[in-house]
Amino acid sequence: MSSPSHTVAASVKGEQKKTRVLSPMTFLREITKHWAFYAMTVPALLVVIIFNYLPMFGVVIAFKDYNPVAGVWASKWIGFKNFEFFFKSDALWRVTSNTIFYNLLIMVLVTSISIVFAISLQETGGRFRAGIYKSLMLLPFFLSWIVGDYIVYALLNPDQGLLNHIRGMFGYAAIDWYGEASHWRIIMPMAYLLKNVGFTSVIYVAAITGISSDYYEAADIDGASKLQKARFITIPLLIPVVIILSLLSLGKIFNGGLGDWNAFFTLPRESGILFPATDVIDTYVFRALRGSSDIGMSSAVGLYQAVVGLVMVLATNYLVKKYDSESSLF
Repeated sequence: MSSPSHTVAASVKGEQKKTRVLSPMTFLREITKHWAFYAMTVPALLVVIIFNYLPMFGVVIAFKDYNPVAGVWASKWIGFKNFEFFFKSDALWRVTSNTIFYNLLIMVLVTSISIVFAISLQETGGRFRAGIYKSLMLLPFFLSWIVGDYIVYALLNPDQGLLNHIRGMFGYAAIDWYGEASHWRIIMPMAYLLKNVGFTSVIYVAAITGISSDYYEAADIDGASKLQKARFITIPLLIPVVIILSLLSLGKIFNGGLGDWNAFFTLPRESGILFPATDVIDTYVFRALRGSSDIGMSSAVGLYQAVVGLVMVLATNYLVKKYDSESSLF
């Protein structure tokens, strides 16, 4: 005889396989029928087209000695010379490995912790209480990294920081947080988590809200515990959302990054001692080129980031499609 949790899990698995495929004519009828809802997407589409697709025509700048007076097309073609600045740099491996390390770590931590928080919020009794919790979790997301820098500095100040003060109360020596790079492999992910995990949790709460209550009612009848409902109903039905968000996040690893390059620029305060642990591609390029204003070199690095990000998304989507074609992004 199968357990209650496995009975419900079987129905959930069947639900995951249901996919509605629309033909072009059916899709056109859907747009005509619900035109008002589709019209609301027009501003977002315009933003994407103007700021994401139109700039792609300027990718040719990466292969030219750009002269603002001559313009893009009249500037001299120099091939891959703009790429030499970055690929021949001693910092290439350091900033690339830091970029991959932080973003993958942040993606795993944010996803797992956000799902736990989302499930916990969903189990919180009372809409008013849950609303308060969501508001408190969202508050750090709306703070800029400049404010975050002052908060971190107040905690980590070598002389008057709160953490060193607490350590002194217990008889421990003060730590020079801004003088030892090794600490920042923990500090940077923690800072990002504190700022962004609340926002991601709300996304997963919205996804959980869309799960049919019939599954939970059937699980209650079968005597399933809250842990069993989370394990066999909530988490399996969240997997498609997790995969889509993860695939979209992978595309941003080299293009700004999940960790937000502003965090890596402001929190370490451009301390050269911390570069081995905090320097990522964007911060390195910014420091290297802010005095030269060489648009060609910055475009070359941007193209490198975009291509690698695209390859990572395509490769990951291919692996997901091999495992479960219904959960792939395309």
